Amino acid sequence: MTPEVLLQHLDQASLWPADSVAAIPSDVPLAYQTALQVRQLRVQRGEQARGFKIGFTNRSIWERYQVFEPIWGTVWDTTLTHANQYGEGSVDIRRMSQPRLEPELVFGMRATPADELHPQSLFDAIEWMACGFEIVQSHAADWRFKVADTVTDSGLHAHLLVGKPLAIREVASDGAALHALLAGMSLQLLYEAKTVETGYARNVLDSPLMALLYFLKALRQCPGAPDVKAGDVITTGTWTDAWPLQAGQQWESRYDFPLTGLKIRLI
Repeated sequence: MTPEVLLQHLDQASLWPADSVAAIPSDVPLAYQTALQVRQLRVQRGEQARGFKIGFTNRSIWERYQVFEPIWGTVWDTTLTHANQYGEGSVDIRRMSQPRLEPELVFGMRATPADELHPQSLFDAIEWMACGFEIVQSHAADWRFKVADTVTDSGLHAHLLVGKPLAIREVASDGAALHALLAGMSLQLLYEAKTVETGYARNVLDSPLMALLYFLKALRQCPGAPDVKAGDVITTGTWTDAWPLQAGQQWESRYDFPLTGLKIRLI
């Protein structure tokens, strides 16, 4: 499929034909070049990149989806919203393909990280963190794909709802302290006020900060990829499985202190 056809499927929420899925090469670096071409088409029509999503950082779900390495994609002004002052938000999923929900931790960047990447250089570049819900989607039927398919499919990103930002320097003194704080955190994912799964930040490549570190190294090794910049939001991967969605549902995440959690209503 050409970048133009891939973008049509994104816009129309239509599944890829089975023969088209089978024809996608398994070459992951090639898949990123295709995804970057789709990104450029979106820029040309007026969409603005607002950051990145990191996917498949949760090792506990690799076997389930038969994807054994993290991926990344772009977050857009058209796919990013912020919760209200009460930590609530609504998202229209009617033009999404097989949407699923992922509770995640989101970073807001104050600067481009230094060339030498380590926990402290990341800490220096982060402004805030927040709880988030990423809605992911797949244009491959029944969520059956290989890793290159997920990259080609714009990293499976459909939407990101971000909760109340919390200044990093209010919760940690340095990179090591931030990693330790995040690695020990957990959350409860609730559907219609009932807990359906407990998620652990340590499953996300040991902590969301380590997921960010992995992503930045991968991003800077990808030819033609833009670097992270001040103002970008980066969502770091689900702490639970990805849960199928339908319009009318209400979901909630409850995190350990200091994050306050998030509520989402689907329309």
